[in-house]
Amino acid sequence: MGCGRVGSSLAIELEAAGHEVAVIDQAKEAFRRLGPDFKGRTVVGVGFDRDTLLEAGIEGAQAFAAVSNGDNSNILAARVARESFGVTNVVARIYDPGRAEIYQRLGIPTVATVIWATDQILRRLIPEGTRSEWRDATGTVQLLEVHPHRDWYGRPLSELEAASESRVAFLTRLGEGLTPDAQTVLQDGDLVHMMIENAKMKTAESALSQGPGK
Repeated sequence: MGCGRVGSSLAIELEAAGHEVAVIDQAKEAFRRLGPDFKGRTVVGVGFDRDTLLEAGIEGAQAFAAVSNGDNSNILAARVARESFGVTNVVARIYDPGRAEIYQRLGIPTVATVIWATDQILRRLIPEGTRSEWRDATGTVQLLEVHPHRDWYGRPLSELEAASESRVAFLTRLGEGLTPDAQTVLQDGDLVHMMIENAKMKTAESALSQGPGK
């Protein structure tokens, strides 16, 4: 739902990957963004209207993305797709950071545009510290990009995990993702992505900000 810049890009990418795609938008002219080669279905209408969704093929859909420019419309459409039609993979784009957190905790996967953009810019302005990349629907666990004290370089990641009481999910090394094992040693320049429980955040931050054994 939504054929703006994001919606049209999603539709084009999904179709290129071999999926059948239907796009809903209230403005017929919005479909021009899809280009002349788009072979999917285009439906003019409101994305949370049952008849519109049925015309778009919601009953056979494996996924639904609500990416219009309205938070209320996106949440309502996402809920209708999931609760009324049983679509398993549903996501809604939300601009309001407060709402995004609430709906995420209610189990509605959201992409918080403002939070994401702010985090991405802050990472480039202020590289130190931790930045949340993902959190589970209950708000219990987060995936964070962390920047350990440089004394951790040359030490096995298992030591960092033990000290922080957390798990290293993956590393970004020389621009490529790496899944670590028990023998992986942290190198200067590695980007470390850790799964941290909120209850253990202080322990993790303390371990990350200091060297081993401190």
